[in-house]
Amino acid sequence: MEKLLVIHTGGTISMSQDETQHVSTTNSNPIASHQDIIKNYAHIKEIIPFNVPSPHMSLAHVIQLRDIIQDAEDSGEYSGYVITHGTDTLEETAFLLDLIIDISNPITITGAMRSSNEIGSDGLYNYISAIRVSTCEEAKDKGVMVVFNDEVHTARNVTKTHTSNTNTFQSPNHGPLAILTKADVLFHHRPNSQIVLPEVDSTLTVPLIKAHMGMQSDILNYYGEKKVDGIIIEALGQGNLPPDCLDGLDFCLAQNIPIILVSRSFNGIIGPVYSYEGGGADLLDRGVVFSNGLNGPKARLKLLVGLSNQLSDEELRRYFNA
Repeated sequence: MEKLLVIHTGGTISMSQDETQHVSTTNSNPIASHQDIIKNYAHIKEIIPFNVPSPHMSLAHVIQLRDIIQDAEDSGEYSGYVITHGTDTLEETAFLLDLIIDISNPITITGAMRSSNEIGSDGLYNYISAIRVSTCEEAKDKGVMVVFNDEVHTARNVTKTHTSNTNTFQSPNHGPLAILTKADVLFHHRPNSQIVLPEVDSTLTVPLIKAHMGMQSDILNYYGEKKVDGIIIEALGQGNLPPDCLDGLDFCLAQNIPIILVSRSFNGIIGPVYSYEGGGADLLDRGVVFSNGLNGPKARLKLLVGLSNQLSDEELRRYFNA
């Protein structure tokens, strides 16, 4: 039987609902009370390096997770890893880990949409599913995976699509990497490998801006004056911006602030298609970088990693096209 390291970090999967219908952290992780079931799937060592709701997660927390897993991997003691996590920032933790750790053994992240004592609680089921994936030989060399509701998703493509539905984690444009049946974990394809870079400088400032009709230059001028380290813009459609914000965009670019463009649309990939003022082709000529299918929060993390590793402008373009 495989030996796994399980890292509990907090979130709804570790919480309970009280008589006022409020959900909060308990003194002990309720998942750990089901050892009679869990022991049928793997030998488990559980640790709790911190216990926080996912809106409290930080870059430092993710770096700590990376270091814990890398140290455990170097010891040769474990054949896989499971992280339990709150769902609000789960996709960001998964993606950042995927950018900064490179191991063959499986790393899965899971959580719950319903706390341990709610009707229809999904935490234990998702946890066992993640254990099953992390003990699966086919799960090796797949990068960091999110396991939820009988599906396995890549860290790059998965996103939370619903505030409360247990089927919230989906991969737009791509679908799941694998599905779980009662007996098997069935992989459909292999994910593209991420470029792994080791450094993450948590002091860097990379704001995320969402474009909208009539967007002005004020917010961009503000960040240009602050000389932030980089900017992510969730642009309209296939990668377009209102013309009234372009002076601010040019001001930031003149300060050598890299600007990465993604779409605010749920599906699809941006591109330099339209040549009108503020269209994608115009923005490319001005010097923005187009991201290959990432959403805004993930593009922000990727830019943080790229800047932390001193990538040049051209290297950043290649990094975001990979």
